[in-house]
Amino acid sequence: MEMFTAIRSSTLGITIFAVVTAALIAVTQVSTKDRIQKNEREAQAKALYEIVPRDQIDNDMLEDTVSFVAPGLLGHDQPVDAYRARKEGQVIAVILPVTAPDGYSGAINMIVGITRDGSVAGVRVLSHKETPGLGDKVDLKKSDWILSLNDQRNDDDQRASFAVQKDGGRFDQFTGATITPRAVVNATGRALDYFRINKAALLEPKIARAE
Repeated sequence: MEMFTAIRSSTLGITIFAVVTAALIAVTQVSTKDRIQKNEREAQAKALYEIVPRDQIDNDMLEDTVSFVAPGLLGHDQPVDAYRARKEGQVIAVILPVTAPDGYSGAINMIVGITRDGSVAGVRVLSHKETPGLGDKVDLKKSDWILSLNDQRNDDDQRASFAVQKDGGRFDQFTGATITPRAVVNATGRALDYFRINKAALLEPKIARAE
């Protein structure tokens, strides 16, 4: 009898321990997820306002968004938000989240700001796994190369040159690392194409549809 009591007590103790442990893990996961989302939002806000400074607009870009799905040109098969910069009510720029799937070490997540006239307002890489000292130069913290995309266009007469120099284009690549800058340049070009196709919807949108 005492043996059964001991076993039952031990089983109950293990069960309680397992329940408490599971609860602690769940709470930790929720807390960690919330913290990660907060950090990502702060990093995204910082990048947005590097492209379009706060003193140049009169709206909150994080709250002025439009949803779209664009698997072909922008690499998203689920709805994501484009951010709009306004001045006196008019959209002066749109910032599109873009994924370049063809980085050297995997996908490169970035945002591309495009002005109302269709030129690049700025590009920022948000996350990547590129090689330190080579491909990571697409990150503004490592190099100012990304600024070479500012004010560029890929209208019909400029499309062929919207590429890295190794592909006959106008943009420098890194010594020993062509794949990463090529991925970023090409993704930026696709973002400009998406903007041109969906310009009316993006500037005064309810929802922008897939291309």
